[in-house]
Amino acid sequence: MDIRKVNHSFISEYDFYLRSIRKCANNSTVKYIKNFGKIIRIGLSNGWIVSNPFANYKGKLKVVRREFLSPEELQRMADKQFATERLTQVRDVFLFCCFTGLAYADVKKLKKSQIKKGVDGEQWIFTNRQKTDTRSAIPLLPAAIKLIEKYANHSLCINKDIPFPVPSNQKMNDYLKEIAGVCGIDKILTSILPGTHLLQQ
Repeated sequence: MDIRKVNHSFISEYDFYLRSIRKCANNSTVKYIKNFGKIIRIGLSNGWIVSNPFANYKGKLKVVRREFLSPEELQRMADKQFATERLTQVRDVFLFCCFTGLAYADVKKLKKSQIKKGVDGEQWIFTNRQKTDTRSAIPLLPAAIKLIEKYANHSLCINKDIPFPVPSNQKMNDYLKEIAGVCGIDKILTSILPGTHLLQQ
């Protein structure tokens, strides 16, 4: 549509669409609209539009209280024997995130070739973080190394030079809900920075 037709009413309707039809939470809605606001600012700076349709729009991010896994809950998950391979793989990817502090996106793009021996003679991950594009060097704990070794001969891992068969983000989150239920963990597990939850214990 013509950017000149974007007005306050359009933004309000877009806000409603994201919350109702797309079922976005408040913070996701605010972030999507904030990104849209960047387009509007480009239009204003180039003189394509003369008034700012965001002038009276107020969207506030809500503080999200994150629940952390206790060491006992993490161990319970690690010890659990699952009936299906898919749950085992998702559990292992999640645990690897916890043991390294890496986000789902970082593990998803991680290559075996990025796991190298450091100057101390131990195994490290050398990679650029997805969110910040900053160079990171992460020492591998014995538990993390054990998980990598578990999938060393997995066909997909060999063919794609990856340490784990990582599912899509949606499937990961769906299976994590199932894993939480099976393990008796009454907390919402997601693929978003699970390692941070552990490291803040």
